[in-house]
Amino acid sequence: MKAVIQRVKHASVTIDGIQVSAVNMGYLILLGVEQGDTKADADKLVKKIPVLRIFEDENEKMNLSCLDVDGEILVVSQFTLCADCSHGRRPSFTKSAPPGEAEMLYEYFVEELKKAGVKKVETGRFGADMKVDLLNDGPVTIILDSKDLK
Repeated sequence: MKAVIQRVKHASVTIDGIQVSAVNMGYLILLGVEQGDTKADADKLVKKIPVLRIFEDENEKMNLSCLDVDGEILVVSQFTLCADCSHGRRPSFTKSAPPGEAEMLYEYFVEELKKAGVKKVETGRFGADMKVDLLNDGPVTIILDSKDLK
C-alpha cells in the first residue's frame, strides 16, 4: 500500500462541479492499494501517518505531528500510484488491487485514521473522476510504502 502525504494549508475534492469534501491545515493523502495488500498494510500506515512529525514547532523545526497540531486529513484513492512504468511509455496498472478489494482497504484505512484520533478525516469518492485542489505547505511531501515499514 502506498501513500503520498502532502502537508497542506487546505485541500478539497470536487466531483461534477460540486465540492464533496474539504479540510484545512493537515494532510492530503493519496492512497494506492496494490494486489496482495491487507489490513496489516493499512495498519502500518495508520500507525505512522498521524504521528509523523512534519509540522514546524516554534523553532521552525519539523517536530510536530498531525495529532499535535489538530490537523485534518483528506484521503483520496489513487490506483495510479501502483503504476509500473518499467517498460514502454504506457504505464501498466496490473499491480493495482481489484476495485472491490481496493475500496474495502481504502475504507478500512480511513476508519482506522479516525480511530487514531485525527480531528477530522474526509474522503474523495472511490473510483470517481475527482478534481483535487490543494495548497501544499512547504512544500512538504512524503512517500510511504507499507512494505518498507516495520
